[in-house]
Amino acid sequence: MAPLLVLVGPPASGKTTVGTAVAAALGAEFRDTDRDIEAKAGATVADVFVEHGEPHFRALEEVAVAQALAEHAGVLALGGGAVTSADTRALLVAYGRAGGTVVWLDVDLRSAAKRVGLSRDRPILGVNPRAMLRTMLEQRAPLYGEVATRTVVTSDRRPDDVVAEILGSLPGTAR
Repeated sequence: MAPLLVLVGPPASGKTTVGTAVAAALGAEFRDTDRDIEAKAGATVADVFVEHGEPHFRALEEVAVAQALAEHAGVLALGGGAVTSADTRALLVAYGRAGGTVVWLDVDLRSAAKRVGLSRDRPILGVNPRAMLRTMLEQRAPLYGEVATRTVVTSDRRPDDVVAEILGSLPGTAR
């Protein structure tokens, strides 16, 4: 069993919005590894970051991603930083080489900053969200590129347009 599709990308790229809509269009289940971590930890992602630190969260995330890749047959969205793990990247590359689809939802700084606002549920963005987001986008872009089998730009686009592009690119779902 493997996901129909895996979505990766930075915060505010549209993984949850687009993933939910793609799953609905395919009649599949949507799964988000951040929600898996919250269920296992009994706390929000933000609380795990604050109480236990980023390294602890990333360890939980590696396990959640590996488990979801092994058991989920629908649309899977990964947390924005999941690709920072070499083990997770290796799993995603192997999934892609085996014929799986990993879509990098790419977003520019202006669009991401507008979408994220000053949301407190994104602890990784810290005190200066725009500066942190810029750094994150720059540092993680090569990692997203390493695992992606397809890149879809979400900047200045309606979710429906992004969903249509993804659906049109999936084998057997051209519309």
